Amino acid sequence: MTDQPQYGAATLDLLHSLLDSGVERVSLLTRHSAREYARDKHDLLNPLTEAGRQYSTRFGLALDKTLHVRGYASPPERCVETATLAIDAHQSEGGDATPVRPVESLGVFYALDQIKMWKGMQIAGGLAPYVRAWVDGELPADAMIPSALAAPMLASAAVHRLRTAKAPRHVDLCVSHDITLMMVKHELLGEVPEEHSVAYLDGVAVFEADGEIWAQSVHGTAHNVTEKVHSYTGERF
Repeated sequence: MTDQPQYGAATLDLLHSLLDSGVERVSLLTRHSAREYARDKHDLLNPLTEAGRQYSTRFGLALDKTLHVRGYASPPERCVETATLAIDAHQSEGGDATPVRPVESLGVFYALDQIKMWKGMQIAGGLAPYVRAWVDGELPADAMIPSALAAPMLASAAVHRLRTAKAPRHVDLCVSHDITLMMVKHELLGEVPEEHSVAYLDGVAVFEADGEIWAQSVHGTAHNVTEKVHSYTGERF
């Protein structure tokens, strides 16, 4: 595997730097691993490639083996398989883990009309310009949940899941899609879609420290997102 692209390496570096700094519980929102792009399939039905499976396994092998890892994934096969392979590899080297569970909040829950979403991407000329139109509030109201609402929803769910963790050192591995990561990075971290692409297994970490909620991507420093999450939940964490 030494000649393979280093997908996931930056995400692992981010995770381990947080653990080294004293953060003990992290929700790691990642894109799935390398996938097929067959045009004769619904896009969400395209599975991982064989290389993508190897990247997922490598990611799991590199996880700190003192961690308990709990797996969540968007329901499509490529997301569930990414998380499953990583957790299986983690366990194969002595790591403790909980089996992967598909959850709708990691899917394209923000698409009120998937047909309009896919057509909108074609009209916009690709994913990045579509996400730009989304975060700028330029899409039809019946196409997508506003990104300023969707991102805090995801962060709030991540924090609530983390608070159920019982192991002293714990990671929730949450596998989703590039559009999800681009939206979260923009709304929580100010990273614009055109400047920060999302490679396979790129991630955003959500965690608590000093009584506040923080988020950090592989491209920058930690941001305090407590007030943004508060704007959605209506409660102070």
